[in-house]
Amino acid sequence: MNETFLIGGMFAVTFSVRYILFAMAGKVKFPPWLNRALEFVPPVVLMAIIAPNVTMPKGELWLSPLNPWLIASVIAVITALIRKDLLTTIVVGMLTFAGLRFGLGM
Repeated sequence: MNETFLIGGMFAVTFSVRYILFAMAGKVKFPPWLNRALEFVPPVVLMAIIAPNVTMPKGELWLSPLNPWLIASVIAVITALIRKDLLTTIVVGMLTFAGLRFGLGM
């Protein structure tokens, strides 16, 4: 019985917070400078997730040409700048990483 109340309470809190934000989505207007600033949030968050995984895959800083995560990410960035296609970037980055990590044993 306690689990039922716990799950119901978690549902109510989660749903109410999200419902309020969706209900007010079209009614709140931000100033133009804040809209421009908010455009940078997704790339910054993505970088904050990816950068530690690439530069510290074993828990300590590893900036070496033998780091397969770093090599694959650099090649993926170069591919993204040249091709400007997300699927190609992901495939090239993953194939590069798999080749370095499992093919060459880095």
